[in-house]
Amino acid sequence: MITELIDLENYLMNLEAKGFKFKDDAISFIYFGKQSTGTDDHVVSLAIELTLKTQKRFDGSFYLSLLETFKENHIRTKTEAYRLMENIGLKAHN
Repeated sequence: MITELIDLENYLMNLEAKGFKFKDDAISFIYFGKQSTGTDDHVVSLAIELTLKTQKRFDGSFYLSLLETFKENHIRTKTEAYRLMENIGLKAHN
């Protein structure tokens, strides 16, 4: 569960505690995407969540594209993110 109160570092630690292991280059890429898009931790966490649910692994190019799409569409909430994913034809599997 993502809440706006969890910062990115804690979100990544929570994912790792659940079994998602990120390599150092993936972590670096996550922060690169955050910085290059100027996106806040909550939206970055949404992009990571939807990348993992859609791709079944961390795919850096998909994640970055999703972050850019979220920024272009002014996505701020989980509901908006899931609605956008549905509108562009991407299904996030639980």
